[in-house]
Amino acid sequence: MWFFITMFVCSLLIPLIMIIGGYLMWKRPPRNINSLMGYRTTMSKKNVDTWKFAHDYCGRLWLKFGLIILVPSIVVQIPFVHADDDTIGLMTLVLMMVQLVVVVASIFPVEKALKQTFDKDGVRL
Repeated sequence: MWFFITMFVCSLLIPLIMIIGGYLMWKRPPRNINSLMGYRTTMSKKNVDTWKFAHDYCGRLWLKFGLIILVPSIVVQIPFVHADDDTIGLMTLVLMMVQLVVVVASIFPVEKALKQTFDKDGVRL
């Protein structure tokens, strides 16, 4: 049972990080463009306007995606409460891989929104 509880908590880390990180990117983005913290792509680092836009857009997206994947992450694990450790471990691995795909996939809509809002030099269209 302890293994299930540990894996349950671990599998909720990604959605919770997305919710908290999304809120922080949306409401309290890094003030200055930097290479250490925040949504850092070539397009988002063009200027302060693109930097703020990317954090606002990505923050809202992460908050939404985090809330959306939190519920299935909990529901998917319930049938495995009394399963053996190998099954629980495999289920958690698969679940976390799906969650990571969601995190990585969130880059595409943000970059698309940046390209629709700004030209290649970072000037608003």
